[in-house]
Amino acid sequence: MECLNLVTLYSSSFFTVAIKKMSRVSGVTVIQSVELVPLGKSTPDFTRKPMALNVQEGKKALFKAMVSGAPPPVVTWERTRGEMNDPNMYKTRYDARGREHILEIPSVKHEHADTYKCFATNDYGTASCNITLNVIEGKTQLSNGQDFRSMLKKTKKQLPPKKEGEIDPKLWELLLSARKRDYEKICLDFGVTDFRWLLKRLNQMKKEREDEQAKVHRAVTLSMCRNLFYLSADGKLVPYSDDANSKYCLKKSGTRYTFSIKDPQPEDAGFYQVDVDDTNVLTTDFQVPAVEFMDQIKDAKAVESEDAVFTCHLSKPLNGITWLKGDMSLDDVDKYEITVSEDKLVHTLTIKDCNEADKGKYYAIAGLTASSASLVVEEENDEKKFIINKRETKSRNLESPPSFLVPLKRRTAPEGYECCMSCAVRGNPAPRVTWYRDNVSLNTNTNYYITNTCGVCSLLILRTVAKDNGEYKVVIQNKLGISECSMILNVKGRNTCAQI
Repeated sequence: MECLNLVTLYSSSFFTVAIKKMSRVSGVTVIQSVELVPLGKSTPDFTRKPMALNVQEGKKALFKAMVSGAPPPVVTWERTRGEMNDPNMYKTRYDARGREHILEIPSVKHEHADTYKCFATNDYGTASCNITLNVIEGKTQLSNGQDFRSMLKKTKKQLPPKKEGEIDPKLWELLLSARKRDYEKICLDFGVTDFRWLLKRLNQMKKEREDEQAKVHRAVTLSMCRNLFYLSADGKLVPYSDDANSKYCLKKSGTRYTFSIKDPQPEDAGFYQVDVDDTNVLTTDFQVPAVEFMDQIKDAKAVESEDAVFTCHLSKPLNGITWLKGDMSLDDVDKYEITVSEDKLVHTLTIKDCNEADKGKYYAIAGLTASSASLVVEEENDEKKFIINKRETKSRNLESPPSFLVPLKRRTAPEGYECCMSCAVRGNPAPRVTWYRDNVSLNTNTNYYITNTCGVCSLLILRTVAKDNGEYKVVIQNKLGISECSMILNVKGRNTCAQI
């Protein structure tokens, strides 16, 4: 039986069962109320749980939830403090078109700020989750008559608290706003060394965020930017302006918005978010590490077509620093190579294949300190120039049948623990990968997390049980052929479900 905990309670004439199961959505608790669920039936669960809201006083608040289960569960709402008996103040309905269960508070007041609970119940169990409603009081329009407005907030905007064994909610917020090449650095800052299993949940959250931001974009277009833009630091709203000389500046350029902090100080460090009405559009963790340059970057000189290198040495290890050319930020792409030593003290910028456009001033920024140097690019000496007669190029067929670089290996896993199976494959065109257990395909089974990253194929079982025993097989196929390898998984231990 697939469960985390089983408790049987006896009374004089009956007994009840409460089995805590794992939900597909983080922050949701699922309790199974029967010992065995009949074939074709299922306990309730959330496919999308309601989101925490920050609503201005007097505006409308909408909590939306999507649930699953057979038979279809009944959805109810509660709040931690106070009753919800007034139908004019709390309106619940079901949107059949969007398959959403909705709790609407038409006119939010300060006393509505609370932690709300959503329950989905059917004959076989209950799923529940908590969501927070924060009420923002009062607003102050800036004196320069700009379209943006800022507010001072009495109620702190909070991310959901981190529970034991769960990912820090702040990590999710940062990954949603980050570029893919920054995922590894952000995860390392939070102590997460393998982030591949996060990608499926992250893509789902990004789709939800994009849908919300699309609605906000349409609203901003229709209202000519009359929406309220909120800038918060560590949950507290801060005043801002579109004046470049102000401390906090949120400036519009076409359809883009740029947020900047003038003369940053250590006390400016924090978790910054920009919201449009109730939807988050930007999240960044601004850090001001206390670090200095032990060795400054030095002026460099390079001949055209050669590489130029800038190197600096820091007093404390940092995962990365900011490199600039003039006022343009440089990324680790084809033209520029940014490397960090193993001890994270030595940072290097390499400008490849230098030309006349690469000369100028370069900056390395770490915390509140900066180091600058100039690059001079000289023309290539005519005496060194020579002509190369290139051979006639011939087309070459690089296609290859699928094969295993690293096959699956036999595994023994203790019951109740995580188990990961991996193999490395190659082939051109890239082969299609299918996982099987005892000759039954697992690719559409939501109990298994399957990934394929750069040819490394993995299958993750979050919590092994006795029924996971068996033969696991990987089949890879492209138009040039098919190949397969298999292994035996042996789950050791006793059933963790104990009857009291």
